[in-house]
Amino acid sequence: MRLALYQPDIPQNTGTLLRLGACLNVELDIIEPCGFLFNEKAMRRAGMDYLEFVKYRRHNSWADFLAYRETHKEEYGRLVLMTTKGAQAYTDFKFLPNDIILMGRESAGVPDNVHQTVDARLLIPMNPEARSINMAISAAMALSEGLRQINGFPKI
Repeated sequence: MRLALYQPDIPQNTGTLLRLGACLNVELDIIEPCGFLFNEKAMRRAGMDYLEFVKYRRHNSWADFLAYRETHKEEYGRLVLMTTKGAQAYTDFKFLPNDIILMGRESAGVPDNVHQTVDARLLIPMNPEARSINMAISAAMALSEGLRQINGFPKI
């Protein structure tokens, strides 16, 4: 299982998820362009001192990400988008070991062409009067459920 961040806007959220990936042995894909300068200095400023422990891959664009995914099918399975426009609760979804949990931009989610590409659109059931949950927290919730289902947490 892996996380993919589509054009993230906020370095602190990206840093948080890179740290989560380091702690849980989950690889990340960063789909650029980012809304901030993505480099080691910026990540350290965001409180990210775990870069040496996390595996991540940067992709120049959505098209580059899809092309890479196509040539690495054993690692890159279904695209599972977390979205407020989803119709199925993430807790009702059957995750698979090579699923990619895709998170959209904090400011705008993902465009329609990305929505049309994904294999599943999931949501987090929440108070209907609230707009959305922070992207990093949403990713952690979905990843936790996926890892629980596939028994994918690191062994202690």
